[in-house]
Amino acid sequence: MSAPFVEHVEMTGHIVDSLLLPKVLDAILSRGGRYNLETLRLGQRQDDPSFVRIEVRADTPEQLEAILADIHPHGAVPADPGDCRTAAADVDGAFPDGFYCSTNFRTQVRLAGEWVDVEDQEMDCGIVVDPDGAAARCLPMTAVKTGDRILVGRQGTRVFPPEAEIRKHELFEFMASPVSSERPKAVSVREIAGAMRKTRAAGDKVLAVLGPAVVHTGGGELVAKLVRDGFINVLFAGNALATHDIEQAFYGTSLGVSLDQGLPTDEGHEHHLRTINTIRRFGEIKRAVEAGRLKSGIMYECARLNVPFVLAGSIRDDGPLPEVITDVLVAQDAMRRLIPGVGFCLMVATTLHSIAVGNLLPAWVKVACVDISPATVTKLMDRGSTQTVGIVSDAEPFLRALVNELEKGAPA
Repeated sequence: MSAPFVEHVEMTGHIVDSLLLPKVLDAILSRGGRYNLETLRLGQRQDDPSFVRIEVRADTPEQLEAILADIHPHGAVPADPGDCRTAAADVDGAFPDGFYCSTNFRTQVRLAGEWVDVEDQEMDCGIVVDPDGAAARCLPMTAVKTGDRILVGRQGTRVFPPEAEIRKHELFEFMASPVSSERPKAVSVREIAGAMRKTRAAGDKVLAVLGPAVVHTGGGELVAKLVRDGFINVLFAGNALATHDIEQAFYGTSLGVSLDQGLPTDEGHEHHLRTINTIRRFGEIKRAVEAGRLKSGIMYECARLNVPFVLAGSIRDDGPLPEVITDVLVAQDAMRRLIPGVGFCLMVATTLHSIAVGNLLPAWVKVACVDISPATVTKLMDRGSTQTVGIVSDAEPFLRALVNELEKGAPA
């Protein structure tokens, strides 16, 4: 006896070589459903899209709904979608029941018969439709206001998951594994430098997400040079990175350890706190630069060149510095405001900040994550930042190689 509950879905694009079609068929079977390929048109050339129309059958409406929910992120949409449905938020700070949960993949919603791109694409949000019904954007749960028109269900939505390239010859294409300690570092560094050059040439921004090990390992001046040369246009970090960078400028130490000699200095354990206190007395980092007190380092270059930064606080912070945002929701929003226009993201030596920023980035922003631990990249991938590639390296050797590679391409 055939399953009585039926839905027809369609997929378009490089659905075979990207393994999207096999994933959809496997999801149908693993959920206990059945399928019939009613139409299958394969592209004749590498750049040609393919098309498939699938009849999905299930024994119960609940089973069919579970199957459709499973295959929707892979780009399988109902053949006759209709317009999306919305419900008014009935309380501040919460979505109505049945809300649509966004991914970081490009998404469209159908409004008045037209497919419209969702703006501010971000994973783990809802989608709000503007009052005039002409636009939609991702909205974090905490930003919901009573009366907002929130998307519910999957009707009238479609997702465009990333498609694997057939010609695998670049860093973000040839990866059989997202991270490997055995991959040739020179090749990876060369590709990252190329991505940064392309991003800058396109007029997009390079975002750097940095941890304090950048300074501890002696890479602070290398990052300062990247800022100075225009290869870092936005900085996300925490209190520690900024504090130890400024401590190096004031005392030549990081956490009291001399960066020239690699040895603890007399009363060096006080340096980080004295650094914070000095900046707090000025009121902000920029004033310390303008007064001539802060004369070098990452934060000096950011303040001098008006490179925007967000310092997100932690419960373990000393001080903190005046610019550190101690409310995590406020820090999230500050990051969101700077993400539009980012074309490439470089994450170095910071697990928690990397994961936090990865959650905010749309999937089309390529991410390079550098860490001494492969687990950092693995955690990013596990949380949905599938556009991430990783390099296992300490911070300073990588940054030195990157600066050297970028200098090779600089005009004489």
